[in-house]
Amino acid sequence: MELRVLRYFLEVAREGSITHAAQRLHISQPTLSKQLKELEEELGKKLFVRGNYNVRLTDEGMLLRKRAEDILDMVGKTEEEFRSLSSVTGGEVRIGCAESEGICHLARRVRSLQARYPGIRVHLFSGDREDLAERLDRGLLDFAVLVEAVDLVRYNYLALPGVDTWGLIMRTDHPLAQKEHIQPQDLMDLPLICPRQGLQQELSRWFGNKVTRLNIAATINLAYNGSVLAREGLGCVLTFDRLIDVGTDSSLCFRPLFPALHSKLYWVWKKYQVFSPAAELLLEEMRQPF
Repeated sequence: MELRVLRYFLEVAREGSITHAAQRLHISQPTLSKQLKELEEELGKKLFVRGNYNVRLTDEGMLLRKRAEDILDMVGKTEEEFRSLSSVTGGEVRIGCAESEGICHLARRVRSLQARYPGIRVHLFSGDREDLAERLDRGLLDFAVLVEAVDLVRYNYLALPGVDTWGLIMRTDHPLAQKEHIQPQDLMDLPLICPRQGLQQELSRWFGNKVTRLNIAATINLAYNGSVLAREGLGCVLTFDRLIDVGTDSSLCFRPLFPALHSKLYWVWKKYQVFSPAAELLLEEMRQPF
């Protein structure tokens, strides 16, 4: 299976049309069709359902699309790392980040590093712990910023300064907006929008055995999307402070939980990982203040 053919396959999958994909790839349509047919023969599976004007992926095609994207991401990352071996003036660093105001510490260290090495670029991938840990373990990320204690068997880490405070985002006309703090009994039977990771970890600890009584209207992995749902009246969002605009012009407000619930951030990387020069420089930069 050639990388070139995988790129052809992904272009067709994205375009939904062999004709349009051939135009974007600057090859003839018969050539592209022949390459796809040979790929299907090599795998022994049908990858496309062909219509008069478009194509769509089969279940096997969907699986190959995911695998091909991962393979080509890894190839691109490897090529960047080897290009950067000859010089430390630049390079690419890929970082997975949980949503948190604490990312400001990372931003400051990256700014300091880029002042000395302006050719270094960072690429951020936002997600919850499951998403980030999977990409970190597969080598698609150099580092991750996680919002919970670290598996010391698999990872090395630095604890970032400060904590994030949990609370409730709701419309300003919501009855609970009149309270200074939100207690567990306030949330029973209330439609809630919860982060998937937080529900399993910190929030479960805070609610105790009452967690099974919660009315979960939706789960999210990005707080901004949750704020849109709250603004439209779907429910109230359990999330960190300072992630959502709750200024005087906002229709939303934030109230902290009581008893207070806090979470720490951790800068994480795989044990025994071999870094590119750019990633090594960023790690040293992160180590200095922490």
